[in-house]
Amino acid sequence: MHVATALLLAGLAGVWAIRGDLEVATSLLARTASDAIADHLFGVVPLFVLMGQLVAAADIGRDCYVAAERLFRRLAGGLGVATVAANAVFAAVTGISIASAAVFTRVAVPEMLALGYRPAFAVGVVAGSSILGMLIPPSLLMIVYAFLAEQSVRAMFLAGIVPGLLMALTFSAGILAVARFAPGLVQERSVGAAATRAVEPASTFGLLGPVLFLVFLVLGGIYGGFFTATEGGAVGATGAFAIAVARRRLDLGRLWQVLVETGQVTASVLVLIVAASLYARMLALAGLPDLAVRWLGAAGLGPEAFLAGHLLLVLLLGTILDSTSILLVTVPLALPIARTLGFDLVWFGIVTIVAVEIGLLTPPFGLSVYVVTGTLADPRVSLWTTFAGAAPFALAMLAVLLLLIAFPGLVLLPL
Repeated sequence: MHVATALLLAGLAGVWAIRGDLEVATSLLARTASDAIADHLFGVVPLFVLMGQLVAAADIGRDCYVAAERLFRRLAGGLGVATVAANAVFAAVTGISIASAAVFTRVAVPEMLALGYRPAFAVGVVAGSSILGMLIPPSLLMIVYAFLAEQSVRAMFLAGIVPGLLMALTFSAGILAVARFAPGLVQERSVGAAATRAVEPASTFGLLGPVLFLVFLVLGGIYGGFFTATEGGAVGATGAFAIAVARRRLDLGRLWQVLVETGQVTASVLVLIVAASLYARMLALAGLPDLAVRWLGAAGLGPEAFLAGHLLLVLLLGTILDSTSILLVTVPLALPIARTLGFDLVWFGIVTIVAVEIGLLTPPFGLSVYVVTGTLADPRVSLWTTFAGAAPFALAMLAVLLLLIAFPGLVLLPL
């Protein structure tokens, strides 16, 4: 059953059981469907999704990779570091991990395989670094959490900067360490520098120019207070459209495809939000959050026990659900408890999102792993090869998660 359907049925049945009146339950459903998304702030969802789709259509991801490759290809494991760096830059204008996984599978994996990199490493580094798309702002998950927790989208974006950069640095350091001390895990054979991609006439800065322009335009404008997150999405989508047109990558057929894909992503997210809102109202009506708080107090369990249980549940759900669904299922129940226990809700959101993103790499439902394997369609690379290659990155994410828990200032520093 689709997650939205399950949440809607659970919410409807729960209200019906609590009030004993089906008409009350259906009336609440109708009111929730209107109230949940009848806010101009939700315009940020389709606008940032549209910007990401236009950026992908403009082939900016390939340019990011080529530029990063020029900078790092002489290092041992340099193409892996280049993939992480390109993903980090690309994430700053997309906000969707799956888009990053699809783009860099086409761009980076064939290059690494041609240069003798092990297939498991090549697909693992793409799947692993793709999660930066949801952690480095702008991020669709941060937007969804901000609405659920009634927090500022701008604050969530600011809080994601340091954890996102820390994650990228951790990935890069791990790749360099493995390439230095266990090179056989990275490359099956050594290929001379002559086999690398031919140098294009455009300068490295010229390749990065469009994406740096968009990052400065959107994030600089939001952080500088020149416009809201919704307005930033509109400005970013306009800028991405102008770049795609100027580069002649956007004919009418491709534009229609971009608009359809944007509509599909937006509709799926907003339906989930409506369903989660009804589910959250049912939980509040049932008094379940208050009951959970009282139970924690009676059991003598403090904030640390609650946080450990919450994150463990998120990690387990990551094996069967997608990222947005996990947030919408767990956050309505966890937020009242987190608020009562005195957690900073912005920090709590970032920690939760990092835990959610680990699920993109864990079997059996590691969505990024499926996207990479399906996009590559190479008989040398099975689904379990990609899972094996992504496993070290999932462990690195877990280490960063523990670091963010131990040092909340890493999240709250920019605020």
